[in-house]
Amino acid sequence: MRPLAIFDIDGVLADVRHRVHHLEGRRKDWGAFFQAAPRDGLHPEGLALALEAARECDIAYLTGRPEWIRAETSAWLATHGLPDGDLVMRRRGDHRPAAQAKLQLLEHLAVGRTVAVIVDDDVDVCDAYEAAGFAVLRAAWAPRSEALHVAQEEDGRT
Repeated sequence: MRPLAIFDIDGVLADVRHRVHHLEGRRKDWGAFFQAAPRDGLHPEGLALALEAARECDIAYLTGRPEWIRAETSAWLATHGLPDGDLVMRRRGDHRPAAQAKLQLLEHLAVGRTVAVIVDDDVDVCDAYEAAGFAVLRAAWAPRSEALHVAQEEDGRT
């Protein structure tokens, strides 16, 4: 069995800057934020890493995006030429901080598998993965968004 390389989507592969404004301020528009996801640009750095990893590893995409946008997310991955792989998403109603939710999803995904690397951009998520003993490549190519960080770690929505 080939090792597993795991990629986050938002901020690693998908450029979400055009939709972060929906999360700024006191009233967040979650529907508009996620409905705009199919129009995300692609981070070429993330694409290059995914294509390189796919030569030696099975690929999985582990995202805090909610399950209800699975079809749109799958289509986005295919449209942008990303390697085939399992897509693991946040369950409906799961609003735990991303560091908790994604670590639990990772632990389930990793059962019986060797995880070669995880690529993520969320500092708290990366810290949780490393504390659990996983090798992490911290994606630093997208500008950090405080609104997105709050959405991930305080609101538990992505």
